[in-house]
Amino acid sequence: MMLRESDTIELKKSLAQLRSALKTVCAFLNHRGGTIYFGVDADGTVVGLEATDANLRKISQQITSRIRPQIIPNIQGKIIDGKQIIEVVVEKMNNALYYLDGIPYKRSGTETLVMPPDEIRKKIIDSMRFEWDFQICRDADLTDIDNEKVMEFLKLREEKRNISSNISMTIEEFLTNIKAAKDGKPTNAGLLFFGKEPLRYIPHAQLRLARIKGDRVYNDILDKVDCEGTLLEMLSQAEAFIKRNIRFRGMRTDDFQRKEGYEYPIKALREAIINAIIHRDYNNKSDVRVFIFDDRIEIVNPGRFPDGVTPQRPVHMPVNPILANYMYDAGFIEKYGSGILLEKDLCIKNGNEEPIYVLGEVETKVIFRSPLKIIPIDEIGMRHQLNKRQLKAINYISEHGRITTHEYVKLVGTTLITAKRDLLNLKSKKIIKFVGAPKTGYYVFDDTVKGHDDPENDTVNDTVNDTVNDTVNDPAKGHDDPENNTEGDN
Repeated sequence: MMLRESDTIELKKSLAQLRSALKTVCAFLNHRGGTIYFGVDADGTVVGLEATDANLRKISQQITSRIRPQIIPNIQGKIIDGKQIIEVVVEKMNNALYYLDGIPYKRSGTETLVMPPDEIRKKIIDSMRFEWDFQICRDADLTDIDNEKVMEFLKLREEKRNISSNISMTIEEFLTNIKAAKDGKPTNAGLLFFGKEPLRYIPHAQLRLARIKGDRVYNDILDKVDCEGTLLEMLSQAEAFIKRNIRFRGMRTDDFQRKEGYEYPIKALREAIINAIIHRDYNNKSDVRVFIFDDRIEIVNPGRFPDGVTPQRPVHMPVNPILANYMYDAGFIEKYGSGILLEKDLCIKNGNEEPIYVLGEVETKVIFRSPLKIIPIDEIGMRHQLNKRQLKAINYISEHGRITTHEYVKLVGTTLITAKRDLLNLKSKKIIKFVGAPKTGYYVFDDTVKGHDDPENDTVNDTVNDTVNDTVNDPAKGHDDPENNTEGDN
């Protein structure tokens, strides 16, 4: 067996190099762990070193007495090439910053170096981040916990994880047991999951969503919501907002079956928002923001990926592990570290590109691209000489996917007769088409407007607002013949 030095392996010929080895132990703790071999020369030659009690004790005592926070190393004898050596395995336990005699060290390739000040500050911030959800919320007390929400959580956990909802302890004892309370007060995690008014104490935990016209963040805001309540309540509000602000369209599958769904996979968006609210940096006072543009959705998370974790290597290393556990127990995440992979798979199945991750020092952005083409409304209006009412209707269809005659009357403030005339004019110009039964149907964009004339080629990339034939309950007026101006009278 040939040993070679690397960023996780260090070779020491004898215990005379113990002082240098201690620096490497510290560096491994601040890196991603590693192993030191005593009795092996720097070139990999095994010279041997007896694993006597005295030698093992000397290494252990030096590590435990001089490195802070204190660790218990795994030290043992090992036989390589017929010779005994000593193996010291250093495991990275958390994201704390480790010091040897008050000095932090880092690993760079096969070198052990003193950590520079900017990296020390970054490490300190990271270590604080990992402790945030278990910190006590000082201004709150247990009367701020909603016991009904605790019981709802227990029922969810029983349903999703098959753990009995019957607990043989008080609510306070249960909360303490799951780290939602400490020393008789709620933790930040407990308040965010079970609190009556979490944002009263943690206002920057806000989740904000906005539907913005066009593709620039400074454009007009068409709709917005500032979610309130616990994380689960905010997640539910966010999903409802997204569903009413994205398009529902149809597509043809490979076997020519018709399939309907949203332009974005809802489960993937939910997964991304969950990641944003449970892995964000709560020491950063910004909130989580979701922007819905015409061509994309952006989810902005005030935080960054932990060291060693990337979108290509989504290792489970939760920034807020208690919140992550609650989400898992409630059935909102299935496998640790699998969320990003799931998002990619769901997007591909839905006809979307894989989500794009934009990583920064203080925030992370996830971008979901729409597979739908944008209707050039202004161009259509000029080419067909449409009136202001008709332009307003086209904008409405672009936003909502469809319009009924009754909705047209309310939208533009005109009479039913004028509405029918305007809509049939749009239909005659093949800008819109009528879908459904004469008395219960509605108008959507015509296929030719979307860039193709063959409805059988109605693919994800060509479809904009082709919707399912949802039945509308308002009573219809007039005759059953759609050409007699009764289309979409409801």
